[in-house]
Amino acid sequence: MSEVNHKGHQGSNAVSLLSTRLKVVRETKLSPSAAKLRLLKRLRCTLKFEKQAWESGAHLVAGVDEVGRGSLFGPVVAAAVILDPAYRIRGLRDSKLLLPERREILAQRIREHVIAWAIAAVDAARIDQINIYQASRLAMREAVLQLQPAPDHLLIDALRLDCDLPQKAIIHGDALSASIAAASIIAKVERDRMVREWDPVFPVYGLASNKGYSTPHHIAALREHGPSPLHRQSFAPVWMNPVPQEVLSFMLDEKPEDVLEEIAEEVSEAAG
Repeated sequence: MSEVNHKGHQGSNAVSLLSTRLKVVRETKLSPSAAKLRLLKRLRCTLKFEKQAWESGAHLVAGVDEVGRGSLFGPVVAAAVILDPAYRIRGLRDSKLLLPERREILAQRIREHVIAWAIAAVDAARIDQINIYQASRLAMREAVLQLQPAPDHLLIDALRLDCDLPQKAIIHGDALSASIAAASIIAKVERDRMVREWDPVFPVYGLASNKGYSTPHHIAALREHGPSPLHRQSFAPVWMNPVPQEVLSFMLDEKPEDVLEEIAEEVSEAAG
């Protein structure tokens, strides 16, 4: 009888342990953004894709990336970088995984030791006009076109650009390709600088800390004060607010037909 009781007690303990483990798993379930960061940390940033391009005959391989695509405020900023095969910059990885101080140091090294680098931005008004996807592609294309010397091969984070250059779109490219990581770092540093400069102008949103992204404080400020002229009106957390968007005086001088003409020209150039 005691043996039966003992086995029953063991079974009860096993069920209890399993229940506890399941509870822990449920309680520690990661958010989508946290899960993505965990994945990115496991990826290795190397010159694998650059070497493939070099072996195929390319000499000036440019990594291209953008930052600020999910922000509610300000521009989307893109960068293009041609690494020097003879100089290794240690520590390159996705800019989201680096502390701000480390990004600043790496950005300086990148600018000093690469063959070429360039940055381009598309502002919030244009994002609202042509959508964030097209604005991201436009900024990336503009950054590539600014490179001197011009590249002969592109490595791009997840997208393809409207240009005649050989190109490879790489999912999670900023975590896998050293060139794309370098582009993401200098684009991130530049965009953070741009947004910080607007913080004293629009102090209620906490731009210096959130860089325009959707934090609880930022959302609360939007609900209380409404969006600034530099918020992206096409983004739901912005246009859903009951307080109207403030308008800068120069915006009132623009004629609708002039704006439409500019949009048509940019879309035509992007389709190039």
